[in-house]
Amino acid sequence: MQVTLNVRRYDPDSDQPVPYDQEYSVDVDENATVLDGLIKVREEVDGSLALRCSCRSAICGSCSMRVNGQAILACNTKLTDVVLEGGRVDIEPAGNMGLIKDLVVEFDIFWDKVRAVEPWLQPEGEEPESEYIAPNDDMVHLAGVMGCIMCGACVSDCTVLEVDRNFLGPAALAKSYRFVADPRDDADESRLDELNESGGVWDCTRCMMCVEVCPKGVDPMGRIMSLREKVIDAGHTETYGARHAEAFTRMVRHSGRVDELQLPIQTFGMFNVKEMIKLIPVGVRSQLAGKRPPIMHQKNPGMSNVRCIFNRVEDKR
Repeated sequence: MQVTLNVRRYDPDSDQPVPYDQEYSVDVDENATVLDGLIKVREEVDGSLALRCSCRSAICGSCSMRVNGQAILACNTKLTDVVLEGGRVDIEPAGNMGLIKDLVVEFDIFWDKVRAVEPWLQPEGEEPESEYIAPNDDMVHLAGVMGCIMCGACVSDCTVLEVDRNFLGPAALAKSYRFVADPRDDADESRLDELNESGGVWDCTRCMMCVEVCPKGVDPMGRIMSLREKVIDAGHTETYGARHAEAFTRMVRHSGRVDELQLPIQTFGMFNVKEMIKLIPVGVRSQLAGKRPPIMHQKNPGMSNVRCIFNRVEDKR
């Protein structure tokens, strides 16, 4: 099979260190992976091509990169699954992380975020004389999040990190959930206090990119949503994020849809002039685009069905 690998390259030692695209035409087997193609380029065509790889079994996570604009593990992605029209595959380094060379990126931002959530157990009291045996159900529940291989795919494609470096990011927040939900950890109060601050759980926009690109099904966004519930249950109900979530839920339950004009008022407060002024440009753009919500809020004709959903969820709790 003949494919053309269009690789985004970058050489910091060149006279003009700017990213550029370079195409490589290679002949590969039908079952070849993206990593197989890149290694063939490096070994047979261009030895200067830089990339990371190790286990080639989707375990180490070192070959994370973007293919056709989305983060993947190169070692378990078949070329036949990603080849575009004309036999081309676009390959570039992972996003939201500093470039080192070609497809190799700097993971400092990834590890700094993970360290910030103190990813270790913090039990109270003295160490037990014997092993602390955690309930099996709790550990089965945590098996999914503990499957993270630290590949950075979720961080690469996080749309919030693209514009806000203060955000902890999906990997760190999923790691934080792993300890908040662990029965052996007794630092929930301090952990949730910190996650309730700016850059924490409320900054996620629920774009689901982290869920889509995670190669191990960790579901970072789902963990973030669970952390939000725990933050509210811990009594943190006066932050903008918590007030937004509660107002959103209250509106949907009442009328079957969100009242977009009232939502920012109930989130920030009617007399919060500073935040209201910030929303003026948004309102102007909405008006110009013809997307201004109706001044008179309309109830959803099927709102009784929506209420039934709420009632069933509450009954299961």
